[in-house]
Amino acid sequence: MFELGIDSAPTVDDIHRGTAVVSRIGEGRDDVERIDLMRALEELKCAAEAAQAMLTAAFDRSQREREARAGVPVERRGRAVASQVALARRESPHRGRQHLGLALVLEELPCTRDAFRAGRITEWRVMLLARETACLSKADRGEVDRRMAGDADVLEAMGDGELVSRAREAVYELDPVSFVERRRRAEADRHVGLRPAPDVMSQLSALLPAKDGVAVWAVLGREADQRRAAGDERSRGQIMADTLVRRMLDPREGERSLPLMINVVVPDSVLLGDDHNFGWIEHYGPVPGDLLREWIATNAEDGVDQWVRRLYVAPATGALVAMDSSARRFEGRLADYLRLRDRGCRTRWCDSPVRHLDHALDHADGGLTSAANGQGVCEHCNYAKQALGWSARPRPGPRHTVETVTPTGHRYLSTAPPLTVAERGLRVDFVMTA
Repeated sequence: MFELGIDSAPTVDDIHRGTAVVSRIGEGRDDVERIDLMRALEELKCAAEAAQAMLTAAFDRSQREREARAGVPVERRGRAVASQVALARRESPHRGRQHLGLALVLEELPCTRDAFRAGRITEWRVMLLARETACLSKADRGEVDRRMAGDADVLEAMGDGELVSRAREAVYELDPVSFVERRRRAEADRHVGLRPAPDVMSQLSALLPAKDGVAVWAVLGREADQRRAAGDERSRGQIMADTLVRRMLDPREGERSLPLMINVVVPDSVLLGDDHNFGWIEHYGPVPGDLLREWIATNAEDGVDQWVRRLYVAPATGALVAMDSSARRFEGRLADYLRLRDRGCRTRWCDSPVRHLDHALDHADGGLTSAANGQGVCEHCNYAKQALGWSARPRPGPRHTVETVTPTGHRYLSTAPPLTVAERGLRVDFVMTA
């Protein structure tokens, strides 16, 4: 069995033995034991996440001290800590920043931290409490922590909604000015996002000030109600979605249509209908070949211009033509190629869009401006790579591969996704009239 001495701190090998024990849990002898096992595992999971938070805070302190000794400016210290946390936890850098922020905040929430370490509350509920108290001073945050988590039994019994509601009430009571100012600052974070959804659908979302969001919803709802009353057989939700698309894409009276460019990577066999496979759409992801062919046919029937451009001479091998450059920056067709080859940030477990085109081996260290030494990354990952102790270089492989080494000596391989332009395919640019 997996056993630890009472006074001993568990090592990595101890944790691995514990994982092996958990992996051997069977189906249980009866339903009572199955429920008890699920509860025990939930408590273990929460305690493990709390331990990760403690390690994260200690790692942040250690890395900042190391960088201070090395003479790194104060404003640049700790820049890559979240990225290393994300790699260790096999998550995106965005999630790594959230984990790091939570670990640091927990030091100001001692009651919550104790309940977390005891497995009484989940990481998500800890994050909710940290988020709601973000606008407070350290002293006021400690007071909310005492009220909310001073009694672990009461805290454990709360649901997400109750926890948020009670925390907001306490925050507003202690510092109403900061509560209102936080709302004003939040309006600066308004944005629109797009992510894939099941069944070749997409999820378009907008984070808006409350009054704007309510107004948009009311306009779409009014349109749907009017059309339903007039006999439209579509559902209310369908009418609202169609109205949103129509109002955004249809030209207004007296205005000229503007062309929209959509980049698609697709094997020529799929494009010509010789096999049933997938293509890939920039900013979305994989799409069935029959849908791509339908788009092409529809655009042709509507008289919309479209064209196909090869990026290389030998599609079967991916041998590139004019894909290297003596310039410092990745530009032109080489830049297009890197974005379409990598599709998203090349850092392991980071699914962010490509914002920067980076030299894997730094240009200052002799890295070439070439397809082999280039990689598409997000802004955060590009800056993290410049931190003290980080290095990267391309590695040989059937697909483009980059090896990244972190300051602790851990190595991570990143490989370009399969079915890339370099393996076989065409780039198709659809010009759609909006």
